[in-house]
Amino acid sequence: MGDDGNAGAMWVSQASAGHLLQLIRSGQATTRGELQRVTGLARSTVSSRLDQLFGAGWIREAAAGPSTGGRPAMRLEFDAGHGVVLAAVLETRHGRAAVLDLAGRILAEQVGDLLIDVGPEKVLGQVGDWFAALLAELGVDAGAVCGIGLSVPGPVEASTGTVVQPPIMPGWDGYPIPDRMRQVFRDQVGGDPAVPVLVDNDANLMAYAEQRLGHPDCAAFLLVKVSTGIGAGIVVDGQIFRGIDGGAGDIGHIRLHDAAEALCMCGSYGCLAAVASGRALARQLTDMGIPTASGSGVRELLSVGQPDALRLARSAGRRVGDVLATVVTLVNPGVLMIAGDLAGAPFVTGVRERLYQLTMPRTTTHLEVVTSRLGDRAGLTGAALHVVEHLYAPAQADLRLSRQAAA
Repeated sequence: MGDDGNAGAMWVSQASAGHLLQLIRSGQATTRGELQRVTGLARSTVSSRLDQLFGAGWIREAAAGPSTGGRPAMRLEFDAGHGVVLAAVLETRHGRAAVLDLAGRILAEQVGDLLIDVGPEKVLGQVGDWFAALLAELGVDAGAVCGIGLSVPGPVEASTGTVVQPPIMPGWDGYPIPDRMRQVFRDQVGGDPAVPVLVDNDANLMAYAEQRLGHPDCAAFLLVKVSTGIGAGIVVDGQIFRGIDGGAGDIGHIRLHDAAEALCMCGSYGCLAAVASGRALARQLTDMGIPTASGSGVRELLSVGQPDALRLARSAGRRVGDVLATVVTLVNPGVLMIAGDLAGAPFVTGVRERLYQLTMPRTTTHLEVVTSRLGDRAGLTGAALHVVEHLYAPAQADLRLSRQAAA
């Protein structure tokens, strides 16, 4: 009784319009009566705060079920169509951009060549061109854009959105990506220069999307992306785990004692990525007389069953499995997902071989080893969902409502 009373008191003090929205979006309370019971607020107060959300166009009412006579019960739900989010995924040799609704559904998408090593000015300018073309294609005004999400192949300091010492992004270290993206959005798209821009690591955003949409009940989720480089994203209790400065999950630069001669893109020798990434396999295939430019080239060879590519991918999987045995023992995830260019049967088989050989049965008894469900769209979806969670978190939602009221 005392605990319930404390919980009620907490909600009485906190239950702003933004908090009511959180309850509706999470499914914890989806009718007016449920909101009253959960928050302890009076009916008039709940109605007043819902009026703010209706006025902003953020929620709508829908019939809760078939009527059995009399007035049908009405359910409150988040209106995912009242705005859009722009998202872009930057890879080493290509990029993707999309317009998504607020539920993470892709409305229009662009895929094209984009070289990360030409630097942020040109790359973000290209992304701006893609955004402008996509909005024009949909007939959506730039004013409908609520936020922009960017996925990048390097460690990111989440509080500033800057990339920190990225091994495969020359010229990007410390660059003010959010500021430049807002400028591009204003100049090339005609949008609000104050629009929120969130930047995060690609593996983090892929993990976030895959966990949210495919494994929502998994309290500890681990995704490993193996493409040009190797990185991991960790989602614990529904939140991305980044470490103290965005460096969590950078497993591609764990040193291997038996690879001391292999030079990595980071400038060090013996990194896992130097021998088991898509770039490493492309180099090995090229040295064997099978010209391969990148991880995506390895992917193409794997898709047609090229024997040397299959053999190297399985060997690379075993090397990654050696490292993941320690990672899995430490994190104890319920799901280990393999994603990226090498995420096919040979590589996953190699991972499984070493993972189960090197770990205690207790560690893997409840572990699922799977491959990506969202595929190439995981990064776009994760970037968009990340922005939406930021925009409609209680404090941010209340701030936006107050600004709208003032305007």
